[in-house]
Amino acid sequence: MAPTPADQRVHDDGRVELDPADVGSLEGSRFFNEELAPVPVERRTWTTYNYFALWMGMAHNIPSYALAASLIALGMNWVQALLTITIGNLVVLAPMLLNSHAGTKYGIPFPVFARAFYGLRGANLAALLRAFIACGWFGIQTWVGGEAIYVILGRLLGSWWRDSAMVGGQHWTLWLSFVVFWIGQMLIIWRGMDAVRRFENWTAPLVSVGFLIMLGYVLVKAGGLGPILSSPGELGWGPDFWKVFAPSLMAMIAFWSTLSLNMPDFTRFGGSQRKQVRGQILGLPTTMTFIAIVAILTTSGGHVLYGEDIWDPAKLADKFTSPAVVVVALVALVLATISANLAANVVSPSYDFSNAFPKKITFAVGGGITGVIGILIQPWRLYSDPNIYIFAWLGFYGGLLGAVAGVLVAGYWVVNRTKLRLKDLYTPDGVYWFSGGWNWRALVATLVGALLAVGGAYSADNSGPFPADGLIPFLKPLYDYNWVIGLVGAFAVFTALALPATKEETSERGSSRIDPAAVDG
Repeated sequence: MAPTPADQRVHDDGRVELDPADVGSLEGSRFFNEELAPVPVERRTWTTYNYFALWMGMAHNIPSYALAASLIALGMNWVQALLTITIGNLVVLAPMLLNSHAGTKYGIPFPVFARAFYGLRGANLAALLRAFIACGWFGIQTWVGGEAIYVILGRLLGSWWRDSAMVGGQHWTLWLSFVVFWIGQMLIIWRGMDAVRRFENWTAPLVSVGFLIMLGYVLVKAGGLGPILSSPGELGWGPDFWKVFAPSLMAMIAFWSTLSLNMPDFTRFGGSQRKQVRGQILGLPTTMTFIAIVAILTTSGGHVLYGEDIWDPAKLADKFTSPAVVVVALVALVLATISANLAANVVSPSYDFSNAFPKKITFAVGGGITGVIGILIQPWRLYSDPNIYIFAWLGFYGGLLGAVAGVLVAGYWVVNRTKLRLKDLYTPDGVYWFSGGWNWRALVATLVGALLAVGGAYSADNSGPFPADGLIPFLKPLYDYNWVIGLVGAFAVFTALALPATKEETSERGSSRIDPAAVDG
C-alpha cells in the first residue's frame, strides 16, 4: 500500500487535514474558495448534541408533519402510516451515515466529495441536481411558513386580513406573509453558517411545542385517544394498502434523500466519527417518529372532529375555536419551519452553487440564489395535493438522487475504500481530473440508475404531471420502487465500470503516481 501523501496529516482518530502551507497553495485554483476548503481539525467542533439538535430542527417542521398526515389522507390508518414512516427513516439512514463519513474524515462538503467520483467539473452535475431540488424544498417550506403567518395574523387582525382581495389565485395578504417569511430567512442566511448553527441550537428545544399544543387540543375535543385509534382507515390490509405502501415508502425515503447526499456539508464540522454517527442515530429516527406520531394522531383527530382529513397543519389549526391555541401553536411552527429550511434547504445548495463558480459565489450569495429559485419554482403548486406531493414530487426526485447516492457509496466505500487525496480535489492536475474534469463512468452509472428509477414515472388516474401508462411504459413497475432502483442500479454500474479500471490504472502507474484507492488516509 502506498504511503500517506506528504501534504496530508492523519490524526489518531482517523481524521485527515491538509498542511496549512498546502491549503495556501490552493488559493489560486479556480476550484477553491474559503467555503469549499477542507475544515482544519481544530475547527471541527460539533458535538453529538449539535447533530441531534440539527435533526430536531430539520425534522420538526410543517412539511414533515404534512408528510405523515398525507398518509392518513391517502387512506392509511395510524399503524400503517407509522410503519411506513419508520421503515423509510431507517432505510435512508444507511446511505446517510455512509456518505457522512467522508465529511468528518476529510472536512469536505458534499460537492467537493462528489469530485472524487464525478471529476472536478462533473461534480457540478450531482451538486446542481441536488441544489435545484433543495431550492424546490426551500420554496415549499417558505410557502407553508408564510401560510402559518397568514393564519396567525388572521386570528389577530380579523376578516379584513383573512378575506382580502385575491391576486393570482391567493389572498394578497397570503402573498405578503410569504414574502415576509422569505425575507426573514434571507437575513439569517446572509450572516453565514455560524448564524445558522446558533439558530438551530436555540430553536431545537422549542420546535415541538406547537405540534404538542395542536395534538393536545385535538385530543381534548375528540374525547381522548379512543376515537382516534379506532379509526380503521380506508385501505385495510389487503391489495389496496400494498398498492399504496411501496410508492409511499419511497416517498418517505425521498423526503430525506437530499440529506443522504449532502450530510458531509454538516459532518465536515464533526468532532469525531462517533459524535456525528451517534448524533444522527439519536436524531433522525427518534425525531421523525415523534413528529409522525403527532401528525398521525392530530390528523386522525381532525377527521373525528371535522369529518375530513386535513393534512396541512396550518389549515387544521385555523379550524380551532381558540385564538390563543392557534397563535401559540403556529408561532412555534413558524420557528420550526425556519430552522428546518435553513439547515436542510439552504446550507447545501449554497455550497453547491459555490462549487459551480468558486471564485464568484460565496455561501451568502449561494443562499440568495436558492431563495430566488425557491420562488420561481412556484411551491404553492407542488404543495397543493397529497398525490402530487408524494407520488410526483417526492417520488420522481427521490429516484434521481438515489442514483447519485449509489455512485457516491460505491465510489467511496468499494472503489476508493474511504481513501481520498485532499489536494487533488481542488487542482486540475490531480487524479480526480479524469478526462477534462469529467468521469464518464459516474455519468453513465447515474444515467442508467436514474432511467431505471424514473423512466416509468406515472400518475394514477391522471392526477399528476405524468401519463397513466408511464413515461416509458415497460419501466412503469419500477417507479413504485424508484429510490431503491436508482441507488442499486447506479451502485452496480459504477462498481462494474470503475473497480476494474482503478485496479488497472494502479498496476500501470506503479509507484510513479499515487492512486486515490491506495492512499492510506
